Amino acid sequence: MPDKEQKACLPIPLNIELFNSHCELPYGLKTHHVYQAMNEFIDFLGFINVQLKTKDMSRLESFLMPANFSSIVGEFMNMSIPKYCCNLVKNQYHNGHPDLIPINTFPENAVQYSSQGIEVKGSRHLNGWQGHNPEAVWLMVFCFDSNTSSDSMKNIEPKPFVFRAVYAAKLNEDDWTFSGRSSTSRRTITASVNRNGFRKMKSNWIYEDPSHF
Repeated sequence: MPDKEQKACLPIPLNIELFNSHCELPYGLKTHHVYQAMNEFIDFLGFINVQLKTKDMSRLESFLMPANFSSIVGEFMNMSIPKYCCNLVKNQYHNGHPDLIPINTFPENAVQYSSQGIEVKGSRHLNGWQGHNPEAVWLMVFCFDSNTSSDSMKNIEPKPFVFRAVYAAKLNEDDWTFSGRSSTSRRTITASVNRNGFRKMKSNWIYEDPSHF
């Protein structure tokens, strides 16, 4: 019988029946495009973790810092979604905003800052999502659960990666709460999606798996 670590190498499959076909998405993006991108990440992570297991190495999510792994989830979606939705392309500007932009809209598909497009985030949390500034832009958040690099010290057992939910909405600047910092603080300046913004995101859910809430 496979041990728990071996079983945790394979992410939990998506349930296609849990996608919301009535959600509103921009730029010709459809739920089946999102499904295909998510499924591709599941295949990717399963392949990587199985290979790591053959070398007796830790799973990807078990040794990366939590924020780094969340970034990988988001960056993978930025790479994968345009493969299925031909109207969107990954923003080619280094650290450009937003992550996905309408294709052939900006020179060389690169823009430093624009309100056109979709900002994409990966998060272990079902609310309280953060950005660097209050921004009027489409936001899409891929919520997931997985082990973290500190779980072994906390005696948390191995568990497979799972997508818990995906939310998206066109947010306005007043859908964010800005959290500045004092002149002596080294904390990263952030803005958080507030209650009104969360309601917009929640009401336009793309995917929800209640068995993992």
